[in-house]
Amino acid sequence: MENEKVFAMSVGKVYPLLVAKAERKGRTKQEVDTVTCWLTGYTQKELEQRISENVSYGQFFEEAPQMNPNCEKITGSICGVRIQEIEDPLMKKIRYLDKLVDELAKGKDLKKILRK
Repeated sequence: MENEKVFAMSVGKVYPLLVAKAERKGRTKQEVDTVTCWLTGYTQKELEQRISENVSYGQFFEEAPQMNPNCEKITGSICGVRIQEIEDPLMKKIRYLDKLVDELAKGKDLKKILRK
């Protein structure tokens, strides 16, 4: 049931929270956009369109053009749960983005965040 609530949330409401989290720590919206586009395969224009369309968070990830193959290298914990142990593939994609924004907020170098 908890997952369904997350999946149903509007990306237009969640995304500003991710940006605010990063900006509180001195990072920029552009950096959040960069990690989001890297992860999902959306272009900047497509990302902005999906946000303005207010699609659900689940739909945003389900319809992502192409998840980055290096996303499997994103490890660690988010909200007390190890990403590698998340079984629901959609929730795992959502948590990948959470982890990337966390790494931004913690001051990690963008090149390391993008697993280059």
